[in-house]
Parts: sequence; C-alpha cells; structure tokens
Amino acid sequence: MPQMDGYDLYQKVRENPSWVRIPFIFLTARGERTDVLRGKALGVEDYIVKPFDTEDLLVAIESRLGRAQAIQQAANTEFEQLKQQILNVLSHELRTPLTYIAGYTDLALEDAGSLSPEELQEFLLGIKRGSDRLTKLVKDMLLVVQIDTGRSADEFRSFSNVRPHLEIYLRHIVESFQSAAQTAGITLEYRCPEPLPTTRVHEEFLSNALGRVVENAIKFSHGPNKLVKVEARASADWIEIAVTDQGIGLPPDAMRNIFKRFQQFDRDVMEQQGAGLGMFIAYSLIHLHGGEITVNSQVGQGSTFTLRIPVTEK
Repeated sequence: MPQMDGYDLYQKVRENPSWVRIPFIFLTARGERTDVLRGKALGVEDYIVKPFDTEDLLVAIESRLGRAQAIQQAANTEFEQLKQQILNVLSHELRTPLTYIAGYTDLALEDAGSLSPEELQEFLLGIKRGSDRLTKLVKDMLLVVQIDTGRSADEFRSFSNVRPHLEIYLRHIVESFQSAAQTAGITLEYRCPEPLPTTRVHEEFLSNALGRVVENAIKFSHGPNKLVKVEARASADWIEIAVTDQGIGLPPDAMRNIFKRFQQFDRDVMEQQGAGLGMFIAYSLIHLHGGEITVNSQVGQGSTFTLRIPVTEK
C-alpha cells in the first residue's frame, strides 16, 4: 500500500471500536526478528512469513476465528448474566423503598383523622426509611458514573492535599460509626500506636471508602460480644488501615469478586440491602490515591480489609 505499511493498517483497524474483536494475521515477507517482535508487540494474533504453506495459513485463520468466536460468546454470556444480576438487584432496591413510601403514605391518607401522634410518627419514620434507602442508591449510582467518566479523578487532582496528623482524622471517621456499632451490640475499637507520616488524600473520598468498609464490618458481625477493630500503621512507603471483624467470613470465590460492581455474598441468605456497589466504590476511591484494598478472610472467623495508600514526602 502506497500510504501505509501493515503496522499502520493494523493500528488504524484497531482504532475502530467495532473492529477491535477481529483477529489480525500478518502475512509478510518481512521476516527479520525485529519485524516479528514489532508485530507481536502491537498485538497481532499471528505473524506468518513468506514463503508460506497454504494449509498452515488456513489452519491459522480457522483457529483465530474460532478463538475470536469463543471469546465473543463468553463475553456475551457474561454480559447477559451481569445484566440479569443488575436488573434483579436494582428492581429490588428500587421497589422496596418505594413500597415503604407508597404504603405508609396511603395508610396515612386513608386514616389521617384517626391516627394517634405515635401512629403518625411510625408512618413518617417508615416513609423516611424508604426515602433514605432510595437516596443512598441514587447517590451510589451517581458516584459510580463519576468514577467511570473520570470526574472523580479530576476532583482528586483538584481538591486532594497533603495532610499531616492523618491518625486524628481517621479516629474521627471511626468514631462516627460508634452509635451504629453500639446499636448492633458490637465493640468498635480504633488503634494507631504511632503518628502517621504525611500523605496526599482527598478527605471526602478517604472518609467514604473507610466508612463503607467499617460499615460492612459492623453489618456482618452478628452475635453478642463481637469486636470490630480498626488499626492504622505505617511502613516506609505505605500507610495501612486494617479493618478486622469477627463476622461470617468470605469463601475464596467471594474474595475474588468482592471489589467488582453489583457483587454481594449470599444476598438472599443475609437479607442484604444495597446494590452491591459499596466495595467497588471503596476500592475505586482508594485507587485514586494510588493505593489498593486487600482482603484476608476465613469462613466463620471473620475478615480483614486493609486499605493501603502511599506515603507522600513533604
């Protein structure tokens, strides 16, 4: 081709999203090792040098087409499963709070004149519970959109700052969950043996991420005399915030998927609320800090979620 070589053609084809799944085989007289490595580095499925055997070429084409079809089928199956999962979760999470709101409103309107102050308060609390649950779902969905579109990354770059005395801020975050822990009969402890080094954080994002992990630890620590422990520590390069519970624990397959969106472990058995976005959001917000969240868990013994963010030099 007078205007471009095979490498240029490949890159132009791959720039079109609708052609990205088409397998690409280089059939060329350029057989130098540097040419072959360049082609494979670009991502071509195969590199065949002239002269070639026709049967070898046909086998290569058939195998690559078969592989592409298998990948497409697997992707379609995974997409359909995810779509059904999203529909099931969202339909439940939308219907349930709306049922609260509509049901209590209808009851109040039917018997408004005969309701006692206590009954009216009960109805209003029911409406508020439904409203709060629906509001939380909408906020989570909007935050996911901001994460996916890069707006959260822009906000991190604009509003993050290097913060000293992070241990004090972490204590405030944990203490905000003391009331929820006490209501659930759980002891919530925070420990930070040594002052933490400075690091760049977006305070709202960090509070959001840590809060979701602590809230989950409280939620899944069933039974009396349970303890949720939050411990912050520093190494040479990282600040680590470990949240340990004495809850139900997670099996290996659940640990592999826990940070994916719309994932909940034993949703029906645990009668969980929410759309399964909490851990995905938490991981994404910590990732914006250049960090990660890891999990170590044993079924029946509890879990430890560790948030790691890099230390920033002054």
